[in-house]
Amino acid sequence: PQELCPRPQFIVDGATRTDICQGALGDCWLLAAIASLTLNETLLHRVVPHGQSFQQGYAGIFHFQIWQFGEWLDVVVDDFLPTKDGKLLFVHSAEGSEFWSALLEKAYAKVNGCYEALSGGSTSEGFEDFTGGVTEWFDLRRPPADLYQIILKALERGSLLGCSIDITSAFDMEAVTFKKLVKGHAYSVTGARQVQYRGQALELIRMRNPWGEVEWTGAWSDGSAEWHAVEPALRQQLMVKMEDGEFWMSFRDFLREFTRLEICNLTPDALQSRKFRKWNTQLYDGTWRRGSTAGGCRNYPATFWINPQFKIQLEEVDDDRDEDGGREPGCSFLLALMQKHRRRERRYGKDMETIGFAVYEVTWGHWASAGYVGRSGVHLKREFFLANASRARSEQFINLREVSTRFRLPPGEYIVVPSTFEPNKEGDFVLRVFSEKRAGTEEMDDKIQATLPDEKVLSESEIDENFKQLFKQLAGPHRVLPEHGQPHGRILCPWGVGGLGGHPGAPPSLTLPQKDGNGKLGLVEFNILWNRIRNYLSIFRKFDLDKSGS
Repeated sequence: PQELCPRPQFIVDGATRTDICQGALGDCWLLAAIASLTLNETLLHRVVPHGQSFQQGYAGIFHFQIWQFGEWLDVVVDDFLPTKDGKLLFVHSAEGSEFWSALLEKAYAKVNGCYEALSGGSTSEGFEDFTGGVTEWFDLRRPPADLYQIILKALERGSLLGCSIDITSAFDMEAVTFKKLVKGHAYSVTGARQVQYRGQALELIRMRNPWGEVEWTGAWSDGSAEWHAVEPALRQQLMVKMEDGEFWMSFRDFLREFTRLEICNLTPDALQSRKFRKWNTQLYDGTWRRGSTAGGCRNYPATFWINPQFKIQLEEVDDDRDEDGGREPGCSFLLALMQKHRRRERRYGKDMETIGFAVYEVTWGHWASAGYVGRSGVHLKREFFLANASRARSEQFINLREVSTRFRLPPGEYIVVPSTFEPNKEGDFVLRVFSEKRAGTEEMDDKIQATLPDEKVLSESEIDENFKQLFKQLAGPHRVLPEHGQPHGRILCPWGVGGLGGHPGAPPSLTLPQKDGNGKLGLVEFNILWNRIRNYLSIFRKFDLDKSGS
C-alpha cells in the first residue's frame, strides 16, 4: 500500500459500503456479503478486529477472523496486494487510500486456497463465513405474502441480505438490462422503508451493486421524478444522488426484476416470529466415501442406506403463544447441510456436489416394535428405507455449499440421512441441527467389528498336499519364505506377502506369525498367514457392496 499512496489507511471513519468496489475478480458474491457486513458494527469488528493500522504498531501483517465449518479461524496475511499499472487489481475502496476491504479479500482467498478459487459463488457463503449464521432462501417468483415484513425484521436484527437475477444461459452472465440491472450478479440489500406517495403507503427497498457503479434507472432511482412527491425532509434523508452503486426501487419492481433473495440469520429464529428465541444447536462432521458411505439419494435404493445417519429426538413442542396460534402442536427445528473445502479443491478439478437430505420417522408401526426406537448406534438398513417414505426432506438437491430447510414435526424420533444426489461422490460435510426446544441428537452407526473364526494351527502332517506343493514352489530349495520382500519375485495374494510382517503400517492381525524369531516363514507359519488373509478377504467382500474393491 505504501507504494500506491503516500499515507495508506486501514480504515477511515469506520467501514462503509463505498469502501468496497469490485476489481477484475468475479467475486461479486463475496463483496456483496462484505458490503452487508458494514451495516452491523458488532459483526464487522468480529471479522475485522479493532486496533490495526499502517502507522501505530505496524508490522506488515493484518489479521481477520473467518468462520469455517463450526469454528472461527484467525487468518493472518501480509500487506502485499496484486496490482496492475499502479492500481489494485481486485477489490479497492472508492477513494483509493483505504485497504481493509482488499486485505479482507486476501485473507478469504488464503482460506480458500487462492484468489482464483473465489470466482463465482453464492452470497450466502460469504454471509455464513462472516457470521457463523444460517441462510434461508426465498424464490421471488413465489414470495410469501409477508416478505416485506420479513425483510424489515431481518434488517432490524442485523441479518445479512443479498439478492440476484437468475440467468438462463452463459450468455446472460453479467448482462445489463434496459434499466441497468446486472443479471447473474450479486447485490446486497442495505435498507427498506415505507414512504407516503400520492396519499398511499409505498414500500421501498435499497440495494447496492458491489461494482460501485451501474445503478437501476427505473422508478425511485437516483434523481427520478417520484422523489418530488415525497416530503422534503424524508427525501433529503433517503435520496441517493451520487453514482456509488447504491439505489432505491419500489418493492413491487424488486419482486418483478429479481428472482432470488438470501437472508443469513445470526440465529435461526423464524423471521416471522414476534419473539426472540434461544435455539439449541448441534454440529456433526461427516464423510461420504465411495463404496462405504456415499450411497446417493433415495433414487438409488440399493445403496441409499449406507449414507451417514443422524438421530434427532424431538421431545418438547413449541410454545403456541409465540406464533399466530391455530396450528397442531409441533417441534420446530432447522437442518443445514454444508459441504466442506470444495473451493480449495477446485485446483484438483473438483467443484460443488449436488447435495440434500431426507428425514425419516422411526416411532410408529413395525419399526417401533422392532426395537429401532430408543437405541443408540443402530444404522438403519436397506429394508427400512424400502418400506418407509421420508417424513420431510430438503426442498431440493442443489450444487450449493449449503442446503438448509426449516421443519415443524410432532414429537418423536427421527433419522436424518444427508447425501449427494448420485452415489459414489466423495466429500466431507457438516450437518448443523438447530432446535427451538430441547432435542437429543446423535450420529447413528453400527459398531465396527468383525467376528473371525477361531484360528486353527495345523501341524505339517495335517496340511493339505496341494498347499504343500504351492509352498514348495514359492519357497524354493530352502523351504522357507523371507519375511520381508517378495517370494522369488512373485505376488502371492491380493496384498502380497512381502512387507506385511513387522511393517509399522501393517494391521496387528496381519503381522507374520513368527515362532522361532529367525525372520523367515516355514510351512506351518505360512499356512497360518494364508488362512488369516483369506478370512480378511471374505470380510472385505461382505462389506464391499458395489464390488469396487475400494
